[in-house]
Amino acid sequence: MRFSQLASLAGAAALAATALLAAPAGAAPAQPAGPGTHAGLTWGKMADGPDGTVQVGTGNSGNPYQGDTPASAVLPVLCLNVDGSPVPDGITPGFYAGWAQGTVAASRPVRGSRLNSLTAANSVCQAQFGAGWRIAEFHDGHFGPDLASTGGWSFWAYGDLPAGTRMWTYINDQRANPWD
Repeated sequence: MRFSQLASLAGAAALAATALLAAPAGAAPAQPAGPGTHAGLTWGKMADGPDGTVQVGTGNSGNPYQGDTPASAVLPVLCLNVDGSPVPDGITPGFYAGWAQGTVAASRPVRGSRLNSLTAANSVCQAQFGAGWRIAEFHDGHFGPDLASTGGWSFWAYGDLPAGTRMWTYINDQRANPWD
């Protein structure tokens, strides 16, 4: 065995020992998450609206109950930055088309299997657009007095998205994400 191989093995052993020593008594060491394998939910741009807004949603092909796109697909992540933007004139938020109070953008395309956790999905958005950005969630549309209620299926936000492109989207109460 070469010295460089021995050094690599020694370094790996030291890291493993550090992880074991840092773990609470009786706790199993953390295992890296494997690739996402479940079909994931995707949304697309549904319409352009007033003042640079877009409506995104499931459209005719999104499946929020089981996912609609295999994790092997390479698609952008639908990213959202919630900044408290007020509803612009010309949009009346409702249950099926709420207001997301921010801006959406499409990330560079990524393989769904890379989205092996919510943290991994959010990191795609943060790496490209910065702090405060995250994957958009099915229930991000708000409506009602003071926008206190949330709906689903679609929402409005500021942004400019490509037409005809599906984007990975998260849902928090169904098993329809690549990491499920």
